[in-house]
Amino acid sequence: MSSERYQYRRWVLTVTALARYPVKSCRGQQLQTATVEPWGFEGDRRWMVVDDAGAAITAREVHRLLLVHPELTADDLRLRAPDLPPLDVATPTRGEHVTVDVWGSRMPAAAAAAPAHAWFSALVGRSARLVYLDDPTVRATDPDRTRPGDRVSFADGYPLLLTTQESLDALNGHIADGPRAAEGPLPMTRFRPSVVVAGAPAWAEDDWRMIRIGGVPFRAVKGCDRCVLTMLDPETAVKGMEPIATLARHRKWAGRTWFGINLVPDTHERRGMRVGDEIEIISAVAPGDGPQH
Repeated sequence: MSSERYQYRRWVLTVTALARYPVKSCRGQQLQTATVEPWGFEGDRRWMVVDDAGAAITAREVHRLLLVHPELTADDLRLRAPDLPPLDVATPTRGEHVTVDVWGSRMPAAAAAAPAHAWFSALVGRSARLVYLDDPTVRATDPDRTRPGDRVSFADGYPLLLTTQESLDALNGHIADGPRAAEGPLPMTRFRPSVVVAGAPAWAEDDWRMIRIGGVPFRAVKGCDRCVLTMLDPETAVKGMEPIATLARHRKWAGRTWFGINLVPDTHERRGMRVGDEIEIISAVAPGDGPQH
């Protein structure tokens, strides 16, 4: 194993992109600055589409959700999608609450107004509702990997996801050398990261345990095992075989494929972050065991 991966204190690591995802499973909103809250970026995955039983409807099953452009404005959520009229949705401040379910986590959420339900029902082709997590303190993270006070919004499991440009370059190199080269190169948007970093060797992020971005400390609590969502072209929602086919050859542990690391803010204060911020690796383990899994 190259000694270069032990020299992380010599690397110059910087943030190259930030994104939030106002509605779970819909498109991201690229940012130059972001506010970190204990449960993720301000405005990140506070909205979600659910069925009549309150279960999350995601792009894993309804690929067209990837074609929805949500944008947070000063007062509203603005929605755009092909073949549907734009819609402004007010953040609910009172009224009906429903119990919703995200991968087995059940919590109350505020229902949006009726036009939002109709808009998403037309998009997904069946009855759907739009809900808002008005109290982001109600959902705990995985207690086996995090601390009792850690919280998360409607994200799959953890507040933020970090990826590195060098790891994407390495993955795209493997795709180019494989049987499905025509599907590459893949853009970073396939992986829906919160934070993109450049300046480290490929896959070095597997070994990080504590980092600081700008002035914000984070715990790296788990690698990110990837699902069918990464196989969908974010511009067209058309499904291919990559990157899962190539990750299965090069990045498979515990029967799953891995790209990126999940972060939990190690502070309960609201803190700022911006593109261009430097990243400090506070602690890391020796390489060789792959991501935390």
